[in-house]
Amino acid sequence: MSNRFTQYILAAMVLGIVMGSAIYNFLPDTRADWASSINLIAMMFLRLIKMIIAPLVFATLIGGIAHMGSGSKLGRIFAKTMGWFVSASFVSLLLGLVMVNLLQPGANFPGTLPAAGQSTGLPVSAFSIEKFLTHLIPTSIADAMAQNEILQIVIFAVFFSVAMGSMPERSKPILAMIDDVGHIMLKVTSYVMLFAPLAVWAAITATVAKNGLGVLWKLVVFMGGFYLSLAILWAILIIVGFIVIGPRYSNLLKLIREPLMIAFSTASSEAAYPKTLEGLNRFGASSRISSFVLPLGYSFNLDGTMMYCTFASVFIAQSYHIDMPLGTQLAMLATLMITSKGVAGVPRASLVVIASTLAQFNIPEAGLLMIMGIDTFLDMGRSATNVIGNTLATSVVAKWEGELGPEHELEPGDVVPGDMVPGEVPAMAGHG
Repeated sequence: MSNRFTQYILAAMVLGIVMGSAIYNFLPDTRADWASSINLIAMMFLRLIKMIIAPLVFATLIGGIAHMGSGSKLGRIFAKTMGWFVSASFVSLLLGLVMVNLLQPGANFPGTLPAAGQSTGLPVSAFSIEKFLTHLIPTSIADAMAQNEILQIVIFAVFFSVAMGSMPERSKPILAMIDDVGHIMLKVTSYVMLFAPLAVWAAITATVAKNGLGVLWKLVVFMGGFYLSLAILWAILIIVGFIVIGPRYSNLLKLIREPLMIAFSTASSEAAYPKTLEGLNRFGASSRISSFVLPLGYSFNLDGTMMYCTFASVFIAQSYHIDMPLGTQLAMLATLMITSKGVAGVPRASLVVIASTLAQFNIPEAGLLMIMGIDTFLDMGRSATNVIGNTLATSVVAKWEGELGPEHELEPGDVVPGDMVPGEVPAMAGHG
């Protein structure tokens, strides 16, 4: 079934390119209407994904933490997870900086540059600890779940789970109910994912119908350089995976083919979350590890987005012939390392981060107008890279904790063998 599903998605992508190109070339007067109408299908799918994300994260995360044991173990896993995230973010930012300086995609930009004072319409504001902390802490768990603020849900779930652990007898019926909710949400997920090929077709068709493939040629050097950089980042992540996890890491890459294609074709890492979680569980990562690390990764470990931030920022500076000494570029890297963590849940978050960073370094924000037209095509690569980075992080933490067990076959929507609850592991450590 997994192979058929992969084939359906590939076929949907090809069909989307063909139909989108036909609409763009043969229906020029109505292509915007066609794109808008077809895109409704993709938007409905993304709304279905958003519908299940909050309860799925909440149930699996509380189940995972509640079964994790002592608070010291939770603290140790959190420290390892954040250590990995910070290291991966630094490598991604640095690689983007190195590649944009080597390739110089903006040095001889052939197009017309937007006027330096032109506005992009993006919400730009300087980073502050106050804004970061107020975004981090939910004022209401209901509001956090309504807005799909994953990081805020994680914060509440940690407090809730630790409190449950301090009252084991009283918590038993609540934990049983949450475990049942986890089972049900996994089944709901399997139903929602049946619509993925249709959504992939709609997303690709609408994008190509609206913009055409010709728009890519206007910034072919920039796009080519960025995707070359992504390929190098993928190579680094895969090599690290083989070093830390061993030869079986190749099996994980096979298991996440579907979430990679979903993320790429819909330009949404969030759309791939349920399938990513399923792939990690099939790989043998303990559910309590994957349900804890993966949601955090969606806020702190967006490798593709990190690399894009430095690559695009310096590209714009090059286009406007603004000299950026090495010290200034390293200062920009440090700034992005911090500011990028404070915009989780913001639409087009990478563009917002870049716009804020450009303003701080006196680079025209209008430069973003050059790449906003092709941002969807760039976001496809970023989203897929975010998926592979988060699966690697989760499996590595599971390996370090001795909770990377043997692989097991799961049908979509199933949980780990033995009808275990989300987050539960067998008596012997090391098996998820």
